Amino acid sequence: MLDQDAEILLVEDDRVDIMTVQRALKKNAVSNPLHIARTGLEALGMLRGEGYPKLDPPPVLILLDLNLPKMSGIEFLREVRTDRALKSLRIIVLTSSNEPRDRDAAFQYDVDDYIVKPHSFDEFTRAMATILALWDAD
Repeated sequence: MLDQDAEILLVEDDRVDIMTVQRALKKNAVSNPLHIARTGLEALGMLRGEGYPKLDPPPVLILLDLNLPKMSGIEFLREVRTDRALKSLRIIVLTSSNEPRDRDAAFQYDVDDYIVKPHSFDEFTRAMATILALWDAD
């Protein structure tokens, strides 16, 4: 399980999805600090300390939507993976896109997992439990 002080960054622009992630984490008894960036550019700013307070230490996990304004999730991945200071961050794509080309593009940038957002809250809670189980295995 995640260390209780380990921080999580959610890169998501949809208010309902943000609340759903927050509720699913709570239901899974996860109380880790959760930072929210509504665009890829905002997330990069938070990771680099450019225009936003820097997340220091960096988050142990980034939950990334692909369909974002200003900078897509794939563009964000490209930027992070070419940045020497950020390229080792653990990133799980959490998106509504089930398109094979989106999945392939994400895995080109070494994401840790690709999860299509479930439609029901119970399924979403189970998906979050699956994500958190990755850290039990570490």
